[in-house]
Amino acid sequence: MAKAKGKTANIFVWIILGLLIIGLAGFGVDGFGGSVRSIGSVGEREIRVNDYFRALQQEIRAAEAEAGGAISFGEVQQMGLDQAVRARLVTTAALENETLKLGISVGDDVVAEEILAIPAFRGFDDGFNREAYRFALQNEGLSESEFEDQIRIETARGILQAALTSGVPAPATYTETLTTYIAEQRSFSVAQLDQSQLDAPVPAPTDAELQAHYEENPQDFTEPGFRRISYAWVTPEQLYDEVEVDEALLRDLYEQRSDEFDRPERRLVERLIFPTTTEAQDALARIESGAADFADIVAERGLSLDDADMGDVTRDDLTPAARDGVFALDGPGIAGPFDTPFGPALFRVNAILAAQTIGFEEVRDDLRVDLARDRARRLIADRYDDYEDLLAGGATLEDLARETEMQSGQIDYRGDSREGIAGYEAFRDAADALTDGDFPEIMGLEDGGVFALRLDEEVPARLRDFDDVVVQVIEGWEAAEIRRRLSERAEQLAARLAAGESFDDLGLTVDQIEAITRNGFVQGLPRPLIAEAFALRTEGETRVATADGQVYLVRLDEILPPDAATPETEQLREAITEQLRQAIAQDLFTYYAQRLQAEAGIQLNDAAIQAVHQNFR
Repeated sequence: MAKAKGKTANIFVWIILGLLIIGLAGFGVDGFGGSVRSIGSVGEREIRVNDYFRALQQEIRAAEAEAGGAISFGEVQQMGLDQAVRARLVTTAALENETLKLGISVGDDVVAEEILAIPAFRGFDDGFNREAYRFALQNEGLSESEFEDQIRIETARGILQAALTSGVPAPATYTETLTTYIAEQRSFSVAQLDQSQLDAPVPAPTDAELQAHYEENPQDFTEPGFRRISYAWVTPEQLYDEVEVDEALLRDLYEQRSDEFDRPERRLVERLIFPTTTEAQDALARIESGAADFADIVAERGLSLDDADMGDVTRDDLTPAARDGVFALDGPGIAGPFDTPFGPALFRVNAILAAQTIGFEEVRDDLRVDLARDRARRLIADRYDDYEDLLAGGATLEDLARETEMQSGQIDYRGDSREGIAGYEAFRDAADALTDGDFPEIMGLEDGGVFALRLDEEVPARLRDFDDVVVQVIEGWEAAEIRRRLSERAEQLAARLAAGESFDDLGLTVDQIEAITRNGFVQGLPRPLIAEAFALRTEGETRVATADGQVYLVRLDEILPPDAATPETEQLREAITEQLRQAIAQDLFTYYAQRLQAEAGIQLNDAAIQAVHQNFR
């Protein structure tokens, strides 16, 4: 019996092992590896699982950075980010497949040059560091041969893509049409009408007219909706008086931060390193003779002044060989050459920042605030669990305020609220997301404080009673009636202008706007009037325009071509040309990539794709 029982047990063991093998098929040390190494292929070119994982991870991180917080994978799929990543990788694979078919490749020297140009593989001496190279590849799960093959195919792909998109011309007619449209100039006359142009003053409104205005413009008399929210909160500032700070602690803090208050002499320094001392001395001789300045030498070495900038340095920031020479200068000037760990260097001192000492009494109050703030933050952090336990035990926000140092309050919260606790972004985010029935929970504020909130009431937008806003109704009716009558008067005056009368004949004060582009700006002139002038088609044409609640007459005086002599026009033409060229090149690239995909054939492994997605859920 014991024997039979043992055989039965062995059978079950093998069954379990078999199920495990089936369940784990396609997964290995990489999280995906084993037999499944790709999510699909285009022709002979595979799309590796790890490439898809990394590309998707980067896309999600970018989306989270833009959103300002974490997003779920469901949201990622709703935004179509996973589809966009796959489409990009499919396009890349199609191009790489075509380079293999065409036999496009690059030699080892090009691959080496590309690798040496990658900053992550450089050491402290700015040279290639093999250990950094191996470490970086290990973190990415790549062997050296895999990475170098990847560099080779990517470089070859770049050659193919450049051959397709470089040298694409932009249609000259299209470029000139857009340039003319944007840079065209117009001169026009504009006159503002006021009540003095009316034949009679505006009469008092009747009750019926006021009621009609009130009913036709409800948006002007509607009180916006809001959320009535109760909250309990505590901030470090609220606890300052509760925190004890003795003199000894303040003096200890002053000593700990002595670098801030007792700063040695510093100098603003730039450093330029040379391969040899002879070259550094030759450069110094040219500077001293006036044949070149420091910036010229920097540029000759293919660098910028930003590359040479060391910022403000103390004596301790420099090597023993350099510090005495640099700090011996009485003012701005050149010192060196001196030996550094990177080679002989010239130093340019641009300014001297004198030593600075700030006494304890000068910063005592600031130190007390800093220390009290830090202690208050720790105090709040230490009591965080107590606040949560009270809420979990059934305490209300009001109970929190009675039993702890938290303070309670209520706010009629709107999206643009910024007063009090609504000045904190964390509170606004929570208030926007709050729904009826949400249980209050402790959340953090930006300054180390905490809060909890509760939705008491959703107060909808409300049309205020007529009697409560009658003054605003009268003012609104009068403004609308004046605009209506002025617009009618303006139409009459426009007809007289068209018949040959002048602005002076009509008794209007006119402003002459000369040679302005459609994107131009005139101080004191509403921008819509410029758009109105460019909407006119023939010189001498006049129209009535309303802007900022005022009525204007606008007359087109002259249509002028772009000023071809200005650098701005040429820059505009060049920008339009480049944008058009890039757009056409992108379209060519898209069509070409689609054709390659259709010819090579796309195969996608849904199971592998879903396996990758599981890592983000």
